[in-house]
Amino acid sequence: MLRSRIIKFVVAVQLILLVAHWAVCRTLISFWLVPAGAIAGVRIFFAVASVSFVGASLLAFWYADVVTRLFYMLSAVWLGAFNYIFFCACACWIFYGAAVAVRMHVTRRPFGIVFFGLAVALSLYGLINAATTRITRVTVRLPNLPASWRGRRVALVSDTHLGHVRNLHFIRKIIRKLAALQPAAVFIAGDMYDGPKTNVEELAQAWKVWSPRLGTYYVTGNHEEFRDRNQYIRAVMRAGVRVLNNEGIDLDGMQLVGVHFGESLNVELFREILRKSAPDRTRPSILITHAPDRREAAAAEGISLQVSGHTHQGQLLPFTWAVKRMYGAYAYGLQRVGEMQIYTSSGAGTWGPPLRVGTIAEIVLLQFE
Repeated sequence: MLRSRIIKFVVAVQLILLVAHWAVCRTLISFWLVPAGAIAGVRIFFAVASVSFVGASLLAFWYADVVTRLFYMLSAVWLGAFNYIFFCACACWIFYGAAVAVRMHVTRRPFGIVFFGLAVALSLYGLINAATTRITRVTVRLPNLPASWRGRRVALVSDTHLGHVRNLHFIRKIIRKLAALQPAAVFIAGDMYDGPKTNVEELAQAWKVWSPRLGTYYVTGNHEEFRDRNQYIRAVMRAGVRVLNNEGIDLDGMQLVGVHFGESLNVELFREILRKSAPDRTRPSILITHAPDRREAAAAEGISLQVSGHTHQGQLLPFTWAVKRMYGAYAYGLQRVGEMQIYTSSGAGTWGPPLRVGTIAEIVLLQFE
């Protein structure tokens, strides 16, 4: 049943990409942006490009060689750029049609130059923006905060999506930034790995270079569920990172709880884990869980602060609007659910296209007062 749904989804996505690529190719030719002698070559390019990302994604699940990684990277960049190329192609027809409707004497080519130029500019900006990791500083005030936690800073890292696009160089850069910030602890809120085949051990070992005073803590996200998540858990544990396996610990007077993505899907199981892991409601508690989906349940169980990722804040326009509609105020940033506070990070990495437009890549530095 699951395999059937996956096949149907892949076929649907591929059909959409085929139609969209045909429409863009037709627009480029119609707006006189392709020389007559190059039309056949452009059509071949768009035919191949239309199946590149789906093909690369399937290959990437089983192979991690240099050729596969390069193919996946190029197809992912193209998919992100194509997002803007497609919408700008639509804009060409809309604005040209509007000009004709009011009987302006215009030719098509200038519209194509302007809007396809805009698509290229947005794509280049998105690549640069996604590669720039910001530090977001947030102050959190919790009731009954232990004296040892006043003024203390911890870092939240989520959605690094290590794999064919973001790899060893990227995670080392993130860890260097963390070492420079010197937080007391680091919380990794899932999707450390992207899911395709990769060198799980090598990527995890990067964490051995530096460790904060109170330790680094990890829970899995939905992308670790694409495969047997235990391979990721074991690799991370061997690197000296503490995995919170649906459990709570006392972290210098703070109740710290971690729930993996898989267990968070079952709301009753989720509630049961929280009751066992943070039983003292007179003391503050922090919950690390990948998605901000069970926030009401966490608040009802007396959690003081939930930290999550997963949404990417939509990662790039126009998908930011869809995510905002889905999660509302909880798509990004510090919010409240009753007495509980929740911070949803936009993530440090990217999924699919390595572009960000309308969002940032971030490490979150939480300071407690």
